[in-house]
Amino acid sequence: MAEKKPETPPSADAAPGAPAAAAPKGGGLLPALLPVVLAPALTWAVAQFVLLPKITAALNADPHAEKAAAPAKGEEKAKEKGHGAPKGGHGAKGEAGAEAAAGYRFENVVVNLSGTMGTRYLKTSFLVTGAEDIVAQFDGAKPQLGDVTLGVLSSLTLADLEEAGSKNLLRERLLAAYNQALGGKVAENLFFSEFVIQ
Repeated sequence: MAEKKPETPPSADAAPGAPAAAAPKGGGLLPALLPVVLAPALTWAVAQFVLLPKITAALNADPHAEKAAAPAKGEEKAKEKGHGAPKGGHGAKGEAGAEAAAGYRFENVVVNLSGTMGTRYLKTSFLVTGAEDIVAQFDGAKPQLGDVTLGVLSSLTLADLEEAGSKNLLRERLLAAYNQALGGKVAENLFFSEFVIQ
């Protein structure tokens, strides 16, 4: 009879088909599946509890703070040019009175964007500043200036608004259209307080 040799445990270098090689203890699929499951869950949690509250807070920020800052910059430029404060005693009323005297406000102007078949629109609010009697001149030509505003804004395409510097180009187009409609340089600056593309 042949003598049996004692079996030795296979080494780590054994072929993959060797039956005695066992998986490492405590391992398996759990460490491999953990990142696959946790990554989407953590991404959702960060978006839900960190990013969305910050975006919501930024969108719901006090729009009056931006509106009050815009006319103040225009008044500083007017003082540099030697024009001084607006006449009529509005300077003593504070920022709210100066803001009302400094320009004409267009609120919640909504237009369909060109080339979108009515599926996309622009909603904007802005303040136009310039000559001392700008409010009176704009009130006198309100229907005409409303039509000019709608014409300029509704001629925009989505591609126009996605270009770099599109707000500045739009600002220049609106100011030129207002001055042409009024027959002189009445409007000098335009400050957006709301600009939403939907």
